[in-house]
Amino acid sequence: MRDKVTVIELAHMKREGKKSAGVVAWDYQIARIADRAGVDIVSVGDSVGVNLWGHENPLEVTMEEMLVVCKAVRRGVARALVSCDFPFGPLQEGTASAVRAAIRLVKEGGADMVKLDAASEFPDAVRAIVRAGIPVFAQFGLTPQTALRYGVPYSAQASPQAQATAEMTAKLVQEAKLLEAAGASLLDFTNSGPMAGTAVVKAVSIPVIGGFGGGPWLDARIRLAHTAIGYGEKWIDAKTETYANVARISLDAFTALIADVRAGRQIKG
Repeated sequence: MRDKVTVIELAHMKREGKKSAGVVAWDYQIARIADRAGVDIVSVGDSVGVNLWGHENPLEVTMEEMLVVCKAVRRGVARALVSCDFPFGPLQEGTASAVRAAIRLVKEGGADMVKLDAASEFPDAVRAIVRAGIPVFAQFGLTPQTALRYGVPYSAQASPQAQATAEMTAKLVQEAKLLEAAGASLLDFTNSGPMAGTAVVKAVSIPVIGGFGGGPWLDARIRLAHTAIGYGEKWIDAKTETYANVARISLDAFTALIADVRAGRQIKG
């Protein structure tokens, strides 16, 4: 097995022009499989509420719930860097609250670093968490939490960042530099687009990572594991290309199981 991934190694990969890869995961089994495949980052996202538990929006997820999923992922990962999202609340309540939350996610959840949504709005909290010895994965751009506050659907294809103007690009570069100066180790540039994304990558020395709305212009890409493998009922009839369609395989397997039971045949497994 390769050596454990560190923030320093990811920064070195950026300098050498090597791309790093990550997935968003919420459970032990997916974390183990992703780690075995060789991902560099496993991000425990607050998207668990919407995608796995059927919540209406990501603001419903609590700190206790994030600790549960972070612990599960931590148990499954041996090599990759584990990042855990702040739920909505601790960061918005102030710097002291943010530091306490970061300490809990690292000490109790086992995270290697913490991810802050809309981090450019809270540079003092970023600095305080870094001073506490905890690496920060700073998310900015159009994020799940900011999208809800601004009344913009997060899944919208025509996001402001995707159609970035020169003025907006300059503002995003300024935010990226602010976060780097505050001590952030990684940037999660959500909905970067090729114009703003390329500009931000060149403007900072730390790795710039993108999920939704990202592209090859960034230093790294991160993808929801469940999206990559087509896990989830919506993928049964989806036309979107994924690396697998676990939902369809599962539907066929359950259909065959039901048929065997009803026919009085021995079931498999």
